[in-house]
Amino acid sequence: MPETRASAVIPADATAVWRLIRDFNGLPAWQPGVTHSALRDGDAPDRVGGVRTLTLLRGEKISESLVALDDHTRSLTYDIVESPYPVQSYRSTLRVIPLTSTGESVVEWTLTFDCAPAVAEELTGAFRDGVFAPGLRGLTAYFS
Repeated sequence: MPETRASAVIPADATAVWRLIRDFNGLPAWQPGVTHSALRDGDAPDRVGGVRTLTLLRGEKISESLVALDDHTRSLTYDIVESPYPVQSYRSTLRVIPLTSTGESVVEWTLTFDCAPAVAEELTGAFRDGVFAPGLRGLTAYFS
């Protein structure tokens, strides 16, 4: 199963960063590749099992389900329900870690998924460099 990760130091304390990230419907505020997010009717932005539909810059739609939300460990895990990507079993986690020496935070974004072996390397790079890295830069800019 392919996996990838990205991380960044964010210039804000873990409480502030977690407050922003834990809003499952708030991705457009800091992820530059997402123009809109809508929760399924009746869902709340912190309800495990909730589904959001994201609209990307080129108009693609991705539906994701909130699998876990843990305020103690400051982690959020979601699965892709439907997307244009040729992946299965897509599971991603965002985690906020206090950087106690400076009062900043480290955000780690991890992913495991399944796909055809011929596209595994390409997709791994695309998610890491085309989704996670710009998102972490956007998160840094949000707090700068």
